[in-house]
Amino acid sequence: MTIQEVTQVLEELSPLYYAENFDNVGLLVGNPSEKVKGILVTLDTLENVIDEAKDKGCNLIVSFHPIIFSGLKQLTGTSYVERVVIKAIKNNIAIYAMHTALDNSIDGVNAKICEILNINDPQILIPQKSTIKKLTTYVPENNAESLKKSLFKAGAGHIGNYSNCSFAVKGLGSFKPNEKAKPSVGKVGQTNIEKEVQLNFTFAAHLESLILKTLFKKHPYEEVAYEITTLENNNQKIGMGMIGHLDKEMDETSFFKLLKEKMNAPVIRHSELLGKPIKKIAVLGGSGAFAIGAAINAKADIYVTADVKYHEFYKAEGKMVIADIGHFETEQFTKNLLADFLTKKIPNFAVTLSKSITNPIKYF
Repeated sequence: MTIQEVTQVLEELSPLYYAENFDNVGLLVGNPSEKVKGILVTLDTLENVIDEAKDKGCNLIVSFHPIIFSGLKQLTGTSYVERVVIKAIKNNIAIYAMHTALDNSIDGVNAKICEILNINDPQILIPQKSTIKKLTTYVPENNAESLKKSLFKAGAGHIGNYSNCSFAVKGLGSFKPNEKAKPSVGKVGQTNIEKEVQLNFTFAAHLESLILKTLFKKHPYEEVAYEITTLENNNQKIGMGMIGHLDKEMDETSFFKLLKEKMNAPVIRHSELLGKPIKKIAVLGGSGAFAIGAAINAKADIYVTADVKYHEFYKAEGKMVIADIGHFETEQFTKNLLADFLTKKIPNFAVTLSKSITNPIKYF
């Protein structure tokens, strides 16, 4: 497989389209047409990870965090970022990063936290806006069903747990081809009235290019009439954080013990305990202080995240408990998620889980 083919598989899990605007995701180093010899999956790409990839015969590193986050103006080896990039290029090792694209995936970072903590029925905490689109097009009655099937196959018509969703309205369409036209029905210079069907589909925003390519290829008309609109509907499958519930409620102390054990967290920084049972839990891997309000609005009993600042703990306001277990600790199982996904999707390919511990924070 080529690097591009592997990254296309990864985009099935978390399309880069849904990464946050500030982020830097995708292929950061390397040639997409290069043949892949082996894949090393890691949380961070550091110099020792490049060495590990080289030792294990892997020429593609799939990393959660991007080693290049802001623009590089020089490559002189004066910073750890520059040294990593130089070493990767020298050893012909490609680096692909997923970061907030995976954060926003319903099967991504936060789903893994929910799995580890046995949180049931997890739902997106903050749905990403403007990620659902609608296609309306008009097609002759005789071609409506075949066009629907083609668009369904391309990914149109998926709503939550349902597929092949569409709405059709019969009507009459009119058109008058000029002398340059090559109409499939009707005559040049004459107004033609055709029995048509108006078809409507919703689709995930990242599929727009494929949906339109399919529409133009399968539609019988020379000129295809269509409309695409962006919807304000909440997307059930794309967004930051998750919220769900435990099978049985726990007291705060017992849940903290469980949290430390399951998430390998040596320290939990938390807001004031409320003496209330823990049942409904919100989680957000990485820096999650921005979602404190969303967790409160969702009636969470506790919010598990990282990188909460001193004054941000006040935002709990006695309505829930905020638990900061550490940035690395919330994201540490992400590389297991990626390795398992790749192994399942391409079982005959060498996928290696990095043994490098890249947490820069130490505890005394």
